Amino acid sequence: MSDPRLSVFKTYKLYVGGKFPRSESGRVYEVTDSKGTWLANAPQASRKDARDAVSAARKAFGGWSGATAYNRGQILYRIAEMLEGRREQYVREVAAAEGLSKSKAADQVDAAIDRWVWYAGWTDKIAQVVGGGNPVAGPFFNLSSPEPTGVVAVLAPQESSFLGLVSVVAPVIATGNTAVVVASERAPLPALSLGEVLATSDLPGGVVNVLSGHTAEIAAPLAAHQDVNAIDLAGADEVLAKELETAAADNLKRVLRPQPVDNWAATPGTERLTAFLETKTVWHPTGSLGASGSAY
Repeated sequence: MSDPRLSVFKTYKLYVGGKFPRSESGRVYEVTDSKGTWLANAPQASRKDARDAVSAARKAFGGWSGATAYNRGQILYRIAEMLEGRREQYVREVAAAEGLSKSKAADQVDAAIDRWVWYAGWTDKIAQVVGGGNPVAGPFFNLSSPEPTGVVAVLAPQESSFLGLVSVVAPVIATGNTAVVVASERAPLPALSLGEVLATSDLPGGVVNVLSGHTAEIAAPLAAHQDVNAIDLAGADEVLAKELETAAADNLKRVLRPQPVDNWAATPGTERLTAFLETKTVWHPTGSLGASGSAY
C-alpha cells in the first residue's frame, strides 16, 4: 500500500506584464469562503505593484490598439475557448467564493464564457455603430471613427467574482484599451486564475494586469496616476468612488461611475464598449472629376 499523498496547495500570484510576480511588499491576506473557511492566501498588492502594472499596460498599448479589430476578436475568442477548457475549476472557485451551489456557480461560469464570446464578436463591429460619415455643408468628406482611450484602471465588482469581472474587463480590451484590474477584495481567486488563462492565450503580456488586495489601497494610486487615462469604479462603494473621482480629475481621466447591477447575466448592451472610446473626426476636401465639375 502506497503512502498517502501530501496536498499541493496553490500559490496565487499577481499577473503583471504577462508574468506572475509576488507582491513587491511580500504581503498576503487570507481569503475565506462564505462560511469563514480558509481557501488560500492571496497576494496583497502595493502602490509599487500598481505602478508596475500601469507601466506594463502602457507598454502593451501601442501593439494592442494597433492590432486589427478582427485579430482582437480572434484572441478574445481564444480566451473563451480556454475558459471553457477550465470550466470545472472555475465552477469550484466561484461556488466557494460566492457561497453558491455547484449548479448556480456553473450558470455563472457559463454566462461568463458566453460573455467573452459576445464581446469577441463586437470587436470589428463597434466602429460601424459609433462611427461613420457625417453630412457637412461644404465640399468635404467628414468621417468619424472610434479610438481606444488608453490605459484603463478597472475596479472589478465586489459581489460577482467572475461573471462581473468578465463583464467589466472584456469590453475594455475588446476596443483596444489595456487594463489594470483590481480584483474583488473578498473573492479575488477567480480573477487571479483568469490571469493564468490570459498568460497561456494569445493575449500579449501587459494588455490585462490583475492585482489583488485591499481595493482602496490599490485604487488610490491608480486614480491619481498621470499615465492612467480612465477608470471604471464598478467595485467601489459610494464613499470610495467619490474620493477616486476627485483624484481622477487631476489629469482629466474619463470616469465610469459605479452603477447598481441586479443581474450581471443580463445582456449588457454596448455601454461598456463605448465608455472608453474616443471619437476621431477627419475632414478631407472633395475633388472634381473632369470638366463636368462632378465631385466625388
